[in-house]
Amino acid sequence: MLGSSPSILILGSLPSNKSLEHQQYYANPRNAFWPIMANLFSFDLTLPYEKRCDLLKQHNIAVWDVLRAGQREGSLDQNIDNKTMIINDFESFLKTHSSIKKLIFNGTKAETVFNEVLPSLNISMQRLPSTSPAHATLSFEKKLDAWREALSL
Repeated sequence: MLGSSPSILILGSLPSNKSLEHQQYYANPRNAFWPIMANLFSFDLTLPYEKRCDLLKQHNIAVWDVLRAGQREGSLDQNIDNKTMIINDFESFLKTHSSIKKLIFNGTKAETVFNEVLPSLNISMQRLPSTSPAHATLSFEKKLDAWREALSL
């Protein structure tokens, strides 16, 4: 999901089975991503997926994954088979989209894999608590606060 001049790129690791099934980022209804975005940008969570994407684009936010492909059993990041991981081409992507000034990693796996390939870029990078339902150690409110601060809202 990419608008014309994004300034922030939110990176997940690899889409969940539900996301792949629905062809939508963060399609699992238990994932906190869309509830957090709806709260931060004051939109109705029941809006169609395309409209929610358009609203993020209007706020210059793009969403992508660190991995272009990979195999895993289930949807947990810890189950991704490292031998099957294919990383997206970030060098070309970031050159083409020079408006991006900040990378936000949605969880540890996305940041870890990214840093193994491109450990030093001249761009702001920040890992946030995963919005995945598997990351239940933080409350929704604490996740929301972290995301609000990172997006400077």
